[in-house]
This record gives sequence, structure tokens and C-alpha cells, in this order.
Amino acid sequence: MAQEEACGKKGKPHAVVVVYPLQGHVIPVTHLALRLAARGFAVTVINTEAVHHHTARALGVDPAGYDVFADARAETMDVRYELVSDGLPVGFDRSLHHDEFMGALLHRFSGHVEEVLHRVVVDPAATCLVTDTFFVWPATLARKLGIAYVSLWTEPALIFNLYYHLHLLTENGHFGCNEPRKDTITYIPGVPAIEPHELMSYLQETDTTSVVHRIIFKAFEEARGADYILCNTVEELEPSTIAALRAEKPFYAVGPIFPAGFARSTVATSMWAESDCSSWLDAQPAGSVLYISFGSYAHVTKQELHEIAAGVLASGARFLWVMRPDIVSSEDPDPLPEGFAAASAGLGLVVPWCCQVEVLSHAAVGGFLTHCGWNSVLESVWAGVPMLCFPLLTDQFTNRRLVAREWRVGVPIGDRGAVFTDEVRARIEGVMHGKEGEELRQAVKKVRATLEAASAPGGSSQRSFDEFIDELTRRCAGI
Repeated sequence: MAQEEACGKKGKPHAVVVVYPLQGHVIPVTHLALRLAARGFAVTVINTEAVHHHTARALGVDPAGYDVFADARAETMDVRYELVSDGLPVGFDRSLHHDEFMGALLHRFSGHVEEVLHRVVVDPAATCLVTDTFFVWPATLARKLGIAYVSLWTEPALIFNLYYHLHLLTENGHFGCNEPRKDTITYIPGVPAIEPHELMSYLQETDTTSVVHRIIFKAFEEARGADYILCNTVEELEPSTIAALRAEKPFYAVGPIFPAGFARSTVATSMWAESDCSSWLDAQPAGSVLYISFGSYAHVTKQELHEIAAGVLASGARFLWVMRPDIVSSEDPDPLPEGFAAASAGLGLVVPWCCQVEVLSHAAVGGFLTHCGWNSVLESVWAGVPMLCFPLLTDQFTNRRLVAREWRVGVPIGDRGAVFTDEVRARIEGVMHGKEGEELRQAVKKVRATLEAASAPGGSSQRSFDEFIDELTRRCAGI
């Protein structure tokens, strides 16, 4: 496309938005791009060929001719779309070969992005680069091109704060040594106290040489060079953490970042075909269904899966279970215990993927057994559904702390390598039928009201986004 076309009208602020190629990151950045376009920005979205291919295939359309943002442009939004390689072939199994995929993002991806940036950035003063904090190059590239860097953090402010102060965890012996301290952490600004087992999984590991550790270290070096940080959270839910971060950087809490109307997005963001569960859910009594999903990224072991499956059956609860084909491994597409389908006939439905906001919004759903990914947490709260928390990886352990300990809208249900049938059964029964479930439902209503108030006109997230837009617009206009 022509350079003038890519940037929009001369003088119009231009946001170049780079998508992080993991499902949980695709969703918020896409909807942020639409928010920017709705506020008058020309937007160029840079996506990977692999994510684009999966998104098109999920809809059953030819990737070569598919225009993700066609509907947005029909609504007069100025959104352009560019594809780049992530450094690996489109057909490469990124789930099975995780470390090689992460290695490509660490070493190869930035070169492909830079080529596009040189082409689409026509007026550097009027342009900003909007990328996921986990990229390892944005501040460096933004400086090189003379453009502003807006860092999008798709997880809670608490987790950004812990990574940002990694040096304090290291200096105090809670991270980066062979025998980390096990006592309560009380020295992180804005975090009165946190236990070591509540840290992100990568900060609980003693081997800090993995490719993911290298990405985290480099990404947060780059984050220190960000001009602005947007966070998919709400100020009222994390006030002390956000106040501490604002003392360090221009930090804006603008969440929750959802599709318009908390409904199926008009712009496709799913990398898997979504099963239609509405007819089955319509046939179930109100609040009777336990929705089970462990997200788009992390894996469970077969043993963990079998313990959970046995607990679900023993509880007698109706259930809708999203069984991602690679949940154990791409090489084990049918990991449920033998006889599970027959034993659960009439009670449950197992699907490979679904539209989660539609499922959680359905009146039949009364609980969510979740890995505690941040999108899932926010969506569950917005839908008023209490959670049973089984974190698997990365931020999910820290998210569980927020859900179960701070907000009290969910309960823990075992740990990695230590989840057992009896506890699963008891927790499900407590949430779906017991007094505990009623208390959780009342608590989640209160937290939902906080989210709704923040995102309403005049609410804290709306004001924060308005301030960010005003600041960025003035900068782009040279005021």
C-alpha cells in the first residue's frame, strides 16, 4: 500500500499497533486498535502471517483474500492492515515447539517489523508505536524512528509492578538464586505484602536462563523506555499498585478492554474455530452449568486432566468443557480418560473451542473452572460468574491471588502436580450448590459493579483513556 494511504491524512495522528502473536494478547490489542480508530487516529495494525492464517482458517475463509478489518472500515474507521513473518513458517507447530517459537520472537521478529515501520511511518512526529510490553525491541525501534512508544500491558498492574521491580526481588534474595527466600515480600512499592508462591511462575523458578526469562528481562528494560503505559485493569481494583507505578511512568489504567457490548467481536480475534454452544446451554437450568476452560496457551499433564475429569464426574454438575486439541500436547489430541464420554452423557458437552464471552454471559452458567488467565478473569467478573482457580503458568498464580484472596470472587482448586479428585469434587459442589457459592456470587456482583462504573462515561478508566488520548494527540500535533 502507498505510504500516504498507510498514514491517513496529513496531520492526523497515526498509531502503528503491533500484535503479540499469542491468543490472549491478540484480543485486547485488537480492541485497543479499534478504540484508537474510533477516537480519530489513523491506525496501522501489524499482525503475523501465522496468526492471520489461523484466524482466517477458524472462519473457514482463504487467508490470502481475508481482510480482518473490512467491517471496521465500513464503519468509517481508518484502519490499515499489514502482515509480517514471525521468523518461522506459517505451518510450524508453535505449541509443540514453544521454545523455538519464543526464540524467533526474541531474535528474528523485530527485523520484519522494522521493515514495515520504515514503509508506513511517513510523519514521525505524528506517529506512535503501540505494542505489547512483552516485545523485546519497541523502545529501541521507536527511538530509531523518532516516534513515541506506547506500551500495552495486558495483565494486572500488580504483575507489571513485580516485573518492573525485579531488581528488588533479586537484591533481597527472593529471585535469581539457588535457594530463594520463602518469607513474605514486603518491599515492592505499592504492594504491602505478597507471598513467594503468589509470584508469577517464572519468578518462582531457580533456572533463569530460559528463553522466556531472557524475553522478560529484555522486555522490561525496554518498558523503562516507554513514553506511556496502558494497562488492562481498573484503578479501583489496584489503587496502591497503580499509584506507585504512576510515580515512575505515565501509567494509564484503561480496562477492561472488551469487544463492544461484551459480545462476539465484529473483528475476528479467535485463532480456533468456535463451536456454537447456545442450543445446548438454552436447554440447561439457570446457573446449573460449570464452564471449564484452561485458556489458549498453557498445557496440563494427563494426570492433572484425569484428576479434574474424575472430580467433575463425581460432583454430578452439568458442564461445558473447552478441550483445546493441544491442551496436553499436539501429539495427544484425545486426552480425556477412557469412558469419560459415556459416563458424562446427558450431563456435559465437550468442545474444542468456543466464544467465551457468549458462554459466560449465558444464564445457564453458574461457575467457571479456569486457569486464571487475565482475559478470563475480567470476562468472568463482568458476566457475574464465580471462579474455581487452577493456575498453570506465568501470571495465572498472581491472578489467583487477586481473585481468591483480595476480591474473594473465586476459590483455589489444587496446584500444579497436586490437584486431586476429592478436592475438585468438593470445590465444585461448594461453588455450584453451597453457601460458599452464594457468597462468591454476591462478591462478584460488587466487583462487576466496579468494572462497570470504571468503563462508564466519567468512570476512572474512561477518564484515564481520555487523558491518554489528549496527551498523545497533543504530542502528535507538536503542541
